[in-house]
Amino acid sequence: MNLKRVLGISFFCFLTAFLSAQDTDLDLAEYYFKAGEFASARLYYQEIYKNNTSNRVYEKYLQTLIALEDYDEAEKIAKKKLKRARDKSSGHQDLGILYKTLGAHDDADEQFGLAIKELQSGRSNATKLARKFIALSEFEFAEKTYSRARKVSLDGYPYHYEMANLKGQTGDHEQMVDEFLNLLESSPNYVQSVQNSFNRTLNVAENEDKAEMLKGKLLTKIQKVPEESIFSELLIWLFQQEKNFSGALIQAKALDMRLKEDGLRVFNLGKLAKKNEDYTSAIEAFEYLVSKGSSNSYYISARLELLKTLKIQVTSNYMYSAEDINGLELAYKDALLELGESSSTVMMMKELAHIQVFFGGKSEKAIEVLNRALEIPGVYDNVRAQLKLELGDILVYKGNVWEASLLFSQVELDFKEDAIGHEGKFRNARISYFTGDFEWAQSQLDVLKASTSKLIANDALDLSLLITDNLALDTIYKPMELFAQADLFIYQNQMELAIEKVDSILNEYPAHSLTDEIHFSKFKIYQKKGQFQKAASELDQILLFYADDIVADDAIFNLAEMSEDVFNDYEKASELYEMILTDYSNSLYAVEARKRFRRLRGDNIN
Repeated sequence: MNLKRVLGISFFCFLTAFLSAQDTDLDLAEYYFKAGEFASARLYYQEIYKNNTSNRVYEKYLQTLIALEDYDEAEKIAKKKLKRARDKSSGHQDLGILYKTLGAHDDADEQFGLAIKELQSGRSNATKLARKFIALSEFEFAEKTYSRARKVSLDGYPYHYEMANLKGQTGDHEQMVDEFLNLLESSPNYVQSVQNSFNRTLNVAENEDKAEMLKGKLLTKIQKVPEESIFSELLIWLFQQEKNFSGALIQAKALDMRLKEDGLRVFNLGKLAKKNEDYTSAIEAFEYLVSKGSSNSYYISARLELLKTLKIQVTSNYMYSAEDINGLELAYKDALLELGESSSTVMMMKELAHIQVFFGGKSEKAIEVLNRALEIPGVYDNVRAQLKLELGDILVYKGNVWEASLLFSQVELDFKEDAIGHEGKFRNARISYFTGDFEWAQSQLDVLKASTSKLIANDALDLSLLITDNLALDTIYKPMELFAQADLFIYQNQMELAIEKVDSILNEYPAHSLTDEIHFSKFKIYQKKGQFQKAASELDQILLFYADDIVADDAIFNLAEMSEDVFNDYEKASELYEMILTDYSNSLYAVEARKRFRRLRGDNIN
């Protein structure tokens, strides 16, 4: 092996060992730096810095010297760095930070100004400089950094996003909105980030002044650049945050017509309005889609949603008349006459049957409708299961509980692991309860309490508690049997028979544990009959004598709801909603009670 090759290998080994030692020392330096042991960190950094002046080493070494108050040495290395660096910005900024630490604010400001003046093109340069200024709470210099970056930018990047976030941090919300809207004009794909920022910084759902400011700026943008739909979309979003579905609908319809859309935006808005109980706006949305004609892809869905919304609007407050129900039934029949009875309209048929029997008492007509629906080919299995459940409910209404049970069992067996199968199981458990087989009902309910469907699990839990609370300490089944029979009569709309049953319990078994449930059942009866004063009186009895029992929170919430919606006694309603929040905070009604309490108090809530 020649000498030259030997020397080369030796040098390589030496260099490898040297670099390895450097890496080990750097790891130790950074360890001590992170631990706050700056004296130990300095011992390593000052040696490393002689051979390694990279930014990684320089920045930590500078911070170490400042932490140790060795300002002379800190200034010395900062000036050396500034002298040899191509990018002078960071060097001037480092000197400015040092002078600021020393209290030499004029010198610091001079260096900060030079840092901005020397800023080179490139997003990373600008954001790094600005972020350091922001960390120092030097927001004015951060803003000047982004302004300078716009001027020297080679690719035309406008820094709207960065400037908007900076303005948000400093509380200049109007400028923040301007920057975000300018951002969306060029980059509409940022809309989700902008919405999140508006919710977080402006809290538009609760801050009316900020929402109005944003609304004004959006309207200005819409007038200035009408071809940019993103601002109309953002205005729709803002109206939705305010629960102003009427305002949102005006914009959504205008966009749908201008962009020649298929109606999806309006359809979704209608469903959202319906969910938030703004039935007027929901009906307007669905009527608009229906007016687009049968060739529109959302025509049938809109017809069905329109009918469902009309049904809720008519039946939700128990103040409907026979004329209202007849009109609703006719609306469904007209729709089916136009569209025909097919796999696309079977859910419409299901809704019609429900109205006919449970609001019109026409069980035979309802059964005919559902039997026709079940014979239609091409119906999805889960939809057919829903038809069977509805038919079973009607059979229970008629008193044919065993025929109903067969239908419920079919659904349960066909969909064992699905929510709709659990619906069938719950309905069968309820039949066992109606007929007095409480042990079997309880065994089924115990299984259902673990259902993935929250609604089914809650229904199962409620019925299970009713049974266990009133049979656990009572060897006499008769009161519970009478109460279950009364529940069946209520289900069958035989209200007088139901009242006779529950009154017989009060007469024959005074002070029974069922007494609070009896008052609640009588409330439901009188409410269905439209006798609201009597209904409220039954709830008052629960509040007076059974405030610690299981239906107390049900009674308070329903009484609050009646006080608000029926008697217009908003003060009493507010007091009752607040009672749920303070005395029954674990109630299932707590979330809704809080929302209604805040609304009555005058809050603009989301």
